[in-house]
Amino acid sequence: MRVSVVGATGRSGRGVTRLAQQRGHHVTAVVRDRARLGELRPEVVVESPLWDLPLLTSAFAGADAVAFCVGPVPGESTTVQQRLIVPVVQAMRDAGVPRLVALSASGGIVAGDDPLSRYLAKPILARVLRDSNADMAAMETLIRASGLDWTILRPPRLTDGAGSGRYRSRRDGNVRWGFSIARADLAHAVLDALEDRTAVGQTISVAGGGSRATGPVE
Repeated sequence: MRVSVVGATGRSGRGVTRLAQQRGHHVTAVVRDRARLGELRPEVVVESPLWDLPLLTSAFAGADAVAFCVGPVPGESTTVQQRLIVPVVQAMRDAGVPRLVALSASGGIVAGDDPLSRYLAKPILARVLRDSNADMAAMETLIRASGLDWTILRPPRLTDGAGSGRYRSRRDGNVRWGFSIARADLAHAVLDALEDRTAVGQTISVAGGGSRATGPVE
């Protein structure tokens, strides 16, 4: 599969890029600054500092799917996800690429939550993360209206580290007692969703844990 990873230099995007190559996919990394790729060696790099529509369209040309791995960055705009998804969707249409997997978050959602999350943690987080939750909700609305073959992934708190190669998922609400997931395991969830046609049109919550290996372990 030919996959374009938007935000490939971010902490989540790096894991997706690395794992996609391990699974044998051809990766185009769409980044604002290629110097931040470090040890990553994607097959193609497209540098678009201002997320330029023509450059995005060229980055998606010939791709089978796009992984949208852009998240909120401290000190930057609190509307980055909803603003960037607009040119990404348009560029996908222009390039004729239908498949999109986008990272959101479960922090602003209580459906399916355990009592601890629903009644204690989430009310506090709702105030602290008000702007980022609103940004993600707006992004999700734009994705659902895009006409693309989309999947939205909602992880909880993201952690660094090697991961376990395992995760839990749920399509009708958040994963109960799922408080965190390693970015390395989130990468498995992204690639699994890209390869799963039953995930099209689905909003899937993911969290760490579980007993099923989900793919090659980094």
